[in-house]
Amino acid sequence: MTIDDFVTMLANTAVPPHTFNQYAIDRPENAARRHNLSQYLRQMQPRQPTILLVGEAPGYRGCRLTGIPFVSPVILQTGTVSGLFGVANGWQAINEWPEIQREASATIVWETLDGLDPLPLLWNAFPFHPYRPDQPQSNRTPKKSELMMGRPFLDQLLQIFPIQTIVAVGNKAAQALTSWGIAHDKVRHPSHGGRLVFRHGIRQIMGMN
Repeated sequence: MTIDDFVTMLANTAVPPHTFNQYAIDRPENAARRHNLSQYLRQMQPRQPTILLVGEAPGYRGCRLTGIPFVSPVILQTGTVSGLFGVANGWQAINEWPEIQREASATIVWETLDGLDPLPLLWNAFPFHPYRPDQPQSNRTPKKSELMMGRPFLDQLLQIFPIQTIVAVGNKAAQALTSWGIAHDKVRHPSHGGRLVFRHGIRQIMGMN
């Protein structure tokens, strides 16, 4: 499967109620998100990442807006991390919710990853945005049935990239990987005071401690 095929597969997926497919073809903003995800995967491909970090699901301040896991609008637009991103480099800003620019988890993740070589690839167990009813600017934990929808996309990524180590970011991602029978390491999620423990876990996995 090619990267274009992978993004098309995402775009054509029907999602459950109270879930937003940020890649679907039914909204003009989604075209920019498909572009950004395609560009991210294409820029990562020659880097040959061997580590895959798997989060739980897109957050409304991050991937829901930009199309890239653990990437907020301000990170997408500045282009200051690991040679990636920046509107001047062809990434497309989305002004759907212009008052939202930052996501705490995304900031911590990229503070940790910036400069690492090889740079890990980022993904989510459930690749679409789950939100509370009538509250699109909210996050909720994906249901077990929703998490199951994410397995085919993870399998395809493992065909596209030479991943050797999969790392669950947080308990929910670890539960999904365990239920799929996929061997993995685990680090604490960076949110809610987990910054230092997350950073230590990543450095330990990459043999930097």
